[in-house]
Amino acid sequence: MTPKIASFLASHPATPCLVLDLDQVAENFARLRAALPEAAIYYAVKANPAPQILRLLAQAGSCFDAASLPEIEACLAAGAKAEAISFGNTVKKPSAIAAAHAHGVPLYAFDSAEELEKIAAHAPGAKIYCRIAVNNVGAEWPLSKKFGTTLEKAKALMLAAPGLGLVPHGLSFHVGSQQTGTLAYELAIAEVAMLFTDLKNAGLPVQMLNLGGGFPTRYQEDVPEHDAFSTAIMAAMRQHFGNDLPDMLIEPGRAMVGNAGVVAAEAVLVCRRMPEDERRWVYLDIGRFGGLAETEGEAIRYRITAGEGATGPVVLAGPSCDGVDVMYEKTPYQLPLGLKSGDTVLIHDTGAYVTSYASQNFNGFAPLAEYYI
Repeated sequence: MTPKIASFLASHPATPCLVLDLDQVAENFARLRAALPEAAIYYAVKANPAPQILRLLAQAGSCFDAASLPEIEACLAAGAKAEAISFGNTVKKPSAIAAAHAHGVPLYAFDSAEELEKIAAHAPGAKIYCRIAVNNVGAEWPLSKKFGTTLEKAKALMLAAPGLGLVPHGLSFHVGSQQTGTLAYELAIAEVAMLFTDLKNAGLPVQMLNLGGGFPTRYQEDVPEHDAFSTAIMAAMRQHFGNDLPDMLIEPGRAMVGNAGVVAAEAVLVCRRMPEDERRWVYLDIGRFGGLAETEGEAIRYRITAGEGATGPVVLAGPSCDGVDVMYEKTPYQLPLGLKSGDTVLIHDTGAYVTSYASQNFNGFAPLAEYYI
């Protein structure tokens, strides 16, 4: 909660809403750049694609990791150069590849032969990089099942790329979102470095390593600072690459915007559901379908406050008529005993993956309002 956000919330805007401090985003970008100057920053647009954020980062010199053609076009509209954009999704429509290529986007991710062939057909001559599946140990929101391929398959795909008219530019991995430790980066760098060597020995030296995202935001528990990740990453890079370091990219999303925003919500109902359960159920006017999708499995545990006074245990749920719209039932949250319908509840550090996850009018509820100050 920055002073700017606190001042804005004092005007009691209608809830639910996100209030995000752009100065905090600028500070986060500067801190990331200072912590790991060896790597180019490609902001993961999916974390929060607000035009205000994209304009700020484009002016600051950031590059962008886009997951779709609309994200690419949003970056261009915000002033980003096409050459500063990477099409980082390994699952892309042919029409989106062709349109991105027409815009001048140079970099395309893939992790399968079929995707590589699509890129060759619709973005001839493009630079490509192959995503490797790596251990997501330490991640609160793992990504290892849906994306990435093996080292062996990646080698074959990269060697096939020149024959398809593509430029095999690099390799990438992602250690999982909200990464709480440095070990996953160290393990991944060690693995991928072996493939760099194999490709070089096969006559195909590649130039770039994309280390993905994963840099965390502090919610309820402490997480390593950016400097801790930087130290571990660069030690591993020097250990496994020596003085022949490839160009490095990182794709921070959560770390860029997470701590810059606060969601203001309203308690719609506070009640006891079962006589034998001392916990009160607190139903908010925002839930899993309203943008809090990362409470799935209670993976991301936001800090939540609601005034002062003695507290007691609660279950937190959303307003919809869907039975899965329960955010926290196992995590031991405590809120004031005097909390009642109509009171404001603040959900902190919600600048990332809230507005972009919000559904469109599920149960008739409009997406939360957004204020960028």
